[in-house]
Amino acid sequence: MAASMLCRRVAAFCWTLKEISSLKTVVPVSSHCGLLQQIATYNPKPLKLNLNKPYIPDKESEKTPEWQKTAEYDRKLYGRYGSASGVDPATLWPSHDKLEELIAEEKEWHPPLEVTMKNIAAREKEENAKRLAKEKLIAANMAKMPKMVADWRREKREAKLKLKEEKARRTKLLAEARERFGYAVDPRSPKFLEMVAEIEKEEKKKRKLMKRRLKEEQTATPAAPPVASP
Repeated sequence: MAASMLCRRVAAFCWTLKEISSLKTVVPVSSHCGLLQQIATYNPKPLKLNLNKPYIPDKESEKTPEWQKTAEYDRKLYGRYGSASGVDPATLWPSHDKLEELIAEEKEWHPPLEVTMKNIAAREKEENAKRLAKEKLIAANMAKMPKMVADWRREKREAKLKLKEEKARRTKLLAEARERFGYAVDPRSPKFLEMVAEIEKEEKKKRKLMKRRLKEEQTATPAAPPVASP
């Protein structure tokens, strides 16, 4: 715990020095000396402590706030007034449970160097495995790319051809409806829809009949006699 507190204080001190050094690039040269002079002549007001009559809250009184009855406030009083606070320093030490909690927190947020290095190695290994898996997936997809492009182009050609055939069939049906009824028919009208259903029924009947004839012709064709061997 003490080591971590020391590290934090050293880090804060280094940060302060870094901020002061960064001011060298921001503050003009003319005001640089004035800034150093202000820092050198800075004299904070001393903390007013009445060591003769320190304020010691009465923990038995109902008027005393609850936060002044805590162990944290006792530590603050002892740190400010020392033995004049009347606080027993032995009571300021953390309990066994609190000490275990502090040790667990220290291990979680400030693990040893070996544990930190092991965690970094495990994280790098995991990231490397993810990167290799991603590269493998990209390579597999790139290998499939020519076939995917060819399939997409074929589907696009088929869709374009189908659209063209549907458009030609629609034009043919409209012309046939004009010839049958003697005027232009709305393709959404019941007459046109009935005519289309009738034509589709006739075409289906013709296809079925043609299929039957083809099957009969194949059945009626005699099989070729086997060639006798010399």
